[in-house]
Amino acid sequence: MVPRLSLLQFGRRRGLRAKLLRRYEHQPFVSCLAGLYGCRWRRHDRNCTQPEDCCCNKLEGVSFVLLVASFCLTLVFLYFWGQAKNDYNDFDWFNFGNLGFWFPWSVVLLVIAAGFFTYVTVLMLLAVCLLSEGQKLYLHWSHKIGIAVCLAFSVVATAVLSDLWSKEWTTLLLSFQVTAPYLHVGGVLLMTALAWPIALHFFRMSSRVRRGLLVGVYLTVLSALCLVPLGLYSPCIKEEGTLGPAPALIGHRGAPMLAPENTLMSFEKAAEAGSEGLETDVTISFDGVPFLMHDRTLRRTTNIHDVSPNRSDTSASMFTWTELESLNAGAWFLSHDPFGTAGSLDAEDRLRAGNQSVCSLQAFLQLAAQTNKLVIFDLYRPPRGHPYRDTWIQRTLEVIQNESSIHSSQVLWLPSDLRTLVQETDPELQQTSGSRLPLEELQSNHIVKLNLHYSSMSTELVSEYAVVNITTNLYVISQPWLYSLAWCTGVHSVTTNAPQLLATMSSPLFLMSPDEYNLMWILTDLLSLVLIFIIFIFHWWRERGLAFCSGSKIAPDNNGTYSKFKTDMSDIWSVSSSNAQDESPSTNVGL
Repeated sequence: MVPRLSLLQFGRRRGLRAKLLRRYEHQPFVSCLAGLYGCRWRRHDRNCTQPEDCCCNKLEGVSFVLLVASFCLTLVFLYFWGQAKNDYNDFDWFNFGNLGFWFPWSVVLLVIAAGFFTYVTVLMLLAVCLLSEGQKLYLHWSHKIGIAVCLAFSVVATAVLSDLWSKEWTTLLLSFQVTAPYLHVGGVLLMTALAWPIALHFFRMSSRVRRGLLVGVYLTVLSALCLVPLGLYSPCIKEEGTLGPAPALIGHRGAPMLAPENTLMSFEKAAEAGSEGLETDVTISFDGVPFLMHDRTLRRTTNIHDVSPNRSDTSASMFTWTELESLNAGAWFLSHDPFGTAGSLDAEDRLRAGNQSVCSLQAFLQLAAQTNKLVIFDLYRPPRGHPYRDTWIQRTLEVIQNESSIHSSQVLWLPSDLRTLVQETDPELQQTSGSRLPLEELQSNHIVKLNLHYSSMSTELVSEYAVVNITTNLYVISQPWLYSLAWCTGVHSVTTNAPQLLATMSSPLFLMSPDEYNLMWILTDLLSLVLIFIIFIFHWWRERGLAFCSGSKIAPDNNGTYSKFKTDMSDIWSVSSSNAQDESPSTNVGL
């Protein structure tokens, strides 16, 4: 009885090995893959790779290389443009200034990039699946054209944006400080998934050069990914209890996602959202009234084109206050919807937004005084021929001191012109610099705050100036990931287009302790290496068993499937799933 059970168990083990040694061609699945990738829907149109055979000819090899290059470039561009979302509004208004009409170019570019990336990614997945099934690659000519278009788009778009908007590459580098730990995990998982087709073809290649090149490139990329964490730095990887307070929020031209920029409604919305400060831009009218306007002309944010078409390109400071006060400064917000948020306003807010007018500096300061908010503003010098070209600083100080109830200590004085005169006139103003100057110069000018572009963000910068009691404000930060980075870096305040969004964040995104991060990347790397080792060992064992059992070779039949061969265990059939059911019941498979 015992010997009989032992024989039965031995037979089952032989049957299991026989099943593992079989090669199955999943006919419906492969037909779908080959049809989508190369428009080869019929079985006789495609070829299986044979032992010691390459996965494709030279032309298809070049096509596959271009596919991989297109995938990488479209991925880089999509990531680059996705992280640039913080500055989409600037990009769209830049195009408005050059083209003369409004269009959400940034969103359109993002959709196109996402479409191209999705298309190339699907082709990549099809190619990898075909390789995993042991099929030869054949890419249809229409897909080759599509890949060329994707490649050209990625190269041209990247080159143009790099030339016109090179500072966005700094944004890309900053984004790595918060996303790199997760990109590392994704990259390692991708390389683990690629181990299956790479191991399959590695053990089927006869050329040592090809085998060495294939595994060399694979192991080089894998090693680089596994070692990336050793040189990775992120301010969001912090010990518990070392995170500072959240940066204070300063509404950039108010809350421009909720109301027309630089209007009273916009500043009221910013105050309601929790902003501790308000930022704006000040210009002097022809008759000496400081008012709020960012652009040199009135074309973008007023209805000047409807009221006085011939003065659309006239400098805003060449209008009198009476003319400015009569213009509509809100209807453009509803028609252009620059942030895509106008639709979220209720009927009352839409009506109010559409009736906003140009705001004076005096009205702005009064609102800040009533809500106890800090203010900071750029002050534009009037053009030549303007009555206040040489006294624009003094006129602005008059409004602060004599025409409003705001306290001077609430004003972060940013203009660098005549700074000594300003300090003598009103020493309680908080002197603010828009440039990174030597510490000695900043201290001699009594600077208490730096107002810098967010691309200057670094822990060293913030710490260096904090030592001498100079705080740092960064502009313009509207995306949660960028605000999280500023928070972890120790920035004191940020100017933002989205105070209503950032005010709701209770902690930075991507925040983790060093121990948590070390555990994450070490486990990821170890698990990946173990799986890759198992995959390579399995393919080595299977190919060795198929090729060398009893000295037999695998003989493909006319249909590209494998015929019966003899081993020391038994007869083993290697068949496609479509004809597996047609085998004779008397065939001895494994037992």
